[in-house]
Amino acid sequence: MAGSGRMVVVAALLGNAAVAATKFVAAAFTGSSAMLSEGVHSLVDTSNQVLMLHGIRRAARPPDPSHPFGYGRELYFWAFIVALMVFALGSGISFYEGVSHLRHPREMANPLVNYIVLGASLLFEGVTWFIALRSFHAAKGRRGWIQAFRDSKDASTFTVLFEDTAAMLGLLIALAGITATQLTGDPRYDGYASLGIGVVLAVTAILLARETKGLLLGELATRQVVQDILRIAGSDPDVRCANGVLTQQLGPESIIAALSADFHDALTTPQIEACVMRIERAVQQTHPDVTALFVKPQTAETWAKRRLRWDPDRVTPDGIDAS
Repeated sequence: MAGSGRMVVVAALLGNAAVAATKFVAAAFTGSSAMLSEGVHSLVDTSNQVLMLHGIRRAARPPDPSHPFGYGRELYFWAFIVALMVFALGSGISFYEGVSHLRHPREMANPLVNYIVLGASLLFEGVTWFIALRSFHAAKGRRGWIQAFRDSKDASTFTVLFEDTAAMLGLLIALAGITATQLTGDPRYDGYASLGIGVVLAVTAILLARETKGLLLGELATRQVVQDILRIAGSDPDVRCANGVLTQQLGPESIIAALSADFHDALTTPQIEACVMRIERAVQQTHPDVTALFVKPQTAETWAKRRLRWDPDRVTPDGIDAS
């Protein structure tokens, strides 16, 4: 998963760097506001991919005494910074450029250059978008796209996918604005296109910020992980009942879990320890990303009393957030 995420980011970085340089050259030749906004858009995306690669590298550091569960959340921090940059730089500059162009319209020169650059940009962005889409689709499974996005714990992949989707939409908006300007002779359509690109970037930034904020604060692991832990623990002959499990996602490949289990009363301490080791091995064989599993001997009645402190409309018996 980590290698796949890095490949997606590197592909996006190379594509956006080439596209950004081409767009700025085209904007200088033609005076197009939409093309300048697109150049800024690609430059911001390029910077974002650099930050994501930095986050991937930092998150891959092994655990140490100061961070015993590793540095996985650092990727989520840099993904949140990326969302802020998309909003503040990409969207902000696009809005500014659009308003400026509407107040002081400028005639577009050499529109053919814009069409050539936009066509090439659509090709390059389409390749990187397809790579990100393929990687996200492989992790999506049978879930719907929206649910897969909400469940995704790999910020690098869904961030690049959202950025590339916004880039494709931005290119189509720029193409529409430039075409309308050439057909009507009204340069304001070019400014309207810049405003449209700003709206696309603002929406993208808000969605990314919302998802990465949840990951940064700490989200539950997927429902499948929780169900598998309960199934493995419940099938052990020394466990009377697997009461529930609490999980937290610390990174794309790092989960900690706390299991409440009711053991048979006749078991000795060494037998309970052996049972716990069996459960840990089985869980990590099924889900290697469960890097730490804490098992608490607890009766079902004690677990039930603890559940009373939770909101019954949001938390199910197995500890999964139902919202």
